[in-house]
Amino acid sequence: MKLADIFRPEHTFIGVSVSTKWRALQSLAEKAGKAFGVEEKTIVQALERRENLGSTGIGNGIAVPHAAIAGMTSPRGLLVRFAQPLDFQAIDDLPTDIAFMLLFAESNRGEYLNVLAAIARRLQSDGVVVSMREAKNVDEFYSSFIEDSRP
Repeated sequence: MKLADIFRPEHTFIGVSVSTKWRALQSLAEKAGKAFGVEEKTIVQALERRENLGSTGIGNGIAVPHAAIAGMTSPRGLLVRFAQPLDFQAIDDLPTDIAFMLLFAESNRGEYLNVLAAIARRLQSDGVVVSMREAKNVDEFYSSFIEDSRP
């Protein structure tokens, strides 16, 4: 599994302006609906259900909202940097400025664990998170994350 197959340049956004975690989930659902041809309402409901189980804010300003969606055949994601950090109720209580939204097939809920592990490994690489935060445009932001993760 390659992160570049899940997170595509055309599904990468910076400067997304939202004021709350719930508005962020709505914005992500809207973008994902258009990108992946899934009804926005279905996505936002699934993301909210998952978020109600516990925050997907993993700390260090990063969130990984994710949900199983009927009709998805393979994991797909959005890579987002918010215009302003927001309270995502992260485990370390730090505001979140970067989100990796992940949608996956209902039939393979365990599949996302491999993707989450790959994201975590990539974010632990020297300078990746700093480069993502310093990126001046979408191309820099995307390549900061994907660059060394291609096989």
